[in-house]
Amino acid sequence: MSREVLRPDLYSDRPGIDEVDAARAREYALLATLLARAPDQALLDRIVGLHGDASPLGLAHVALAEAARQTSVERAEREYFDLFIGLGRGEFLPYGSYYLTGFLHERPLARLRESLAQLGIERAAGQAEPEDHAAILCEIMAGLASGRFPAPEGASRVLFEEHLAPWMGRFFLDLEQAEAAAFYRRTGTVGRVLMEIEREAFALPS
Repeated sequence: MSREVLRPDLYSDRPGIDEVDAARAREYALLATLLARAPDQALLDRIVGLHGDASPLGLAHVALAEAARQTSVERAEREYFDLFIGLGRGEFLPYGSYYLTGFLHERPLARLRESLAQLGIERAAGQAEPEDHAAILCEIMAGLASGRFPAPEGASRVLFEEHLAPWMGRFFLDLEQAEAAAFYRRTGTVGRVLMEIEREAFALPS
């Protein structure tokens, strides 16, 4: 059975999902959406409403909410264009193959496709980006955490350790430090902190 990825909707909590997994799904879905396209006004308004505690992720949420408050749709679109599209190419190439080998469409993408095939997950029809795009990987992790993509126990851990952990934390750190970024710098912080949380959680004994 195939499950399409990179759909535009944010994930809502599904009945019976563990509270921690529901929170993970929301974090990954937000990152997937922001990395796939510039936010529209409705999404910026939702982000402005984010609250946080004194934890690293909570503080990252507060900073992202403030960045959303200070930007506009036009500025966010320009920032997204400069960072990820550009004239010829953007400042960042958010692909696992590029981060791991310096080239696109290399062996890391082939290995990822093998892993996704085992889970019955395939790229959505009409989706031009390869599966090792950061947005698609975050979308897949959201789907696994939320239960939208039924998978064997431990599939989320294996996918993270094999296909996200080797490079995505570095990508988010680079985004966090990008001079051209303002709103997306705070997006990078949320992503970096989430990668750290996931790495530590998956390292714990089952």
